Amino acid sequence: MLRTLLSPRLVALHLLVVGVLISFTLLGRWQLGVFEASGEPKLAADPPPVAVSQLTDVGRHIGTDVLGRRVTALGTYDAPAQLLVADREPDVSAPGGRAASGRGFWLLTPLRLADGTVVAVVRGWVASAADPAAAVPAETVTVTGRLRPSEQTDAVVRGGPLPQGQVATVSTAELINVWTDAKLRDGFVVATTQDPPSTAKPVAVPPPTEGGGFTWRNLAYAAQWWIFAAFAVFMWFHFVRDAVRGERSRAEEPAEPAVRT
Repeated sequence: MLRTLLSPRLVALHLLVVGVLISFTLLGRWQLGVFEASGEPKLAADPPPVAVSQLTDVGRHIGTDVLGRRVTALGTYDAPAQLLVADREPDVSAPGGRAASGRGFWLLTPLRLADGTVVAVVRGWVASAADPAAAVPAETVTVTGRLRPSEQTDAVVRGGPLPQGQVATVSTAELINVWTDAKLRDGFVVATTQDPPSTAKPVAVPPPTEGGGFTWRNLAYAAQWWIFAAFAVFMWFHFVRDAVRGERSRAEEPAEPAVRT
């Protein structure tokens, strides 16, 4: 039997099947990877900035379809009402918004628009409350940034209760109780540019994304490659079995009697 399995014809078959199995398995895994990648969020279209008043309103939640959109706002900051958002990274996408090393603050300042409404603006990030960059400009400013949703209010800040003038989250529901005389629009704007320029470190905010749709065709292709691999094993088994059976049959055949002369 071993001699049959190691015959040149079957050795070539073994090598062929091994090559087919490796190739088909890798091709199936490749198609599975394409399928998995198709469901990942992708960058959405990033249209030009529009006035913040077009996407937000007082007493109305902003829609998920406008989150991350670029907006502009023209107005004046209310310097005495500025708040510091405690324990923050200069990056909106940082996990939980928590500082990994040391503490920092977002500069959260109400911007009063020409119609009398107010939009919350994160002007930038500073390492300490005493940073000179926390000073609020008195003149009219033009802010360009990205729109973000109101945050949850159940955040816990390390070190216990916050000092006066600091908050844990940028929550419209909480800000209404702090800025009591403001007609506050929902959400907040993370400033990317400001005229006149700010000296605070800009807060990085990701562009809008959209959910990807799974391409089920690629999953079917992956299954097909693996079925072909299984079929190759099935055919290899039958070829080997037939070769072994044939060799046994020939070995069991009686020898022909010698012919007398």
